[in-house]
Amino acid sequence: VQLQASGGGLVQPGGSLRLSCATSGSIFKFGTLAWYRQAPGNQRELVATITSGGSTNYADSVKGRFTISRDNAKNTMYLQMNSLKPEDTAVYYCNAVLSALTFWGQGTQVTVSS
Repeated sequence: VQLQASGGGLVQPGGSLRLSCATSGSIFKFGTLAWYRQAPGNQRELVATITSGGSTNYADSVKGRFTISRDNAKNTMYLQMNSLKPEDTAVYYCNAVLSALTFWGQGTQVTVSS
């Protein structure tokens, strides 16, 4: 099983980015998907989750700015990030949990700087 994250880059404060995470069909349909991030010197933290039924949850720091979604036809999860702040700078990882199994993508760098 592979998770392929993409879409990171350099953006100015206040800008937007959309991250994508493609995965295999069984994981996507039945698993709970999530985005995590890790800034230098910090622990990895949960950003947002979306269940197989479409229920979402967000870290307080990103509520109202980030939106997690999934496209079942494309087996892809997204993280739309708006009103980005320098403190959003981190490596973003996609994650999938199915039963007792946990899968991680390789991470994509997001840098918010002027």
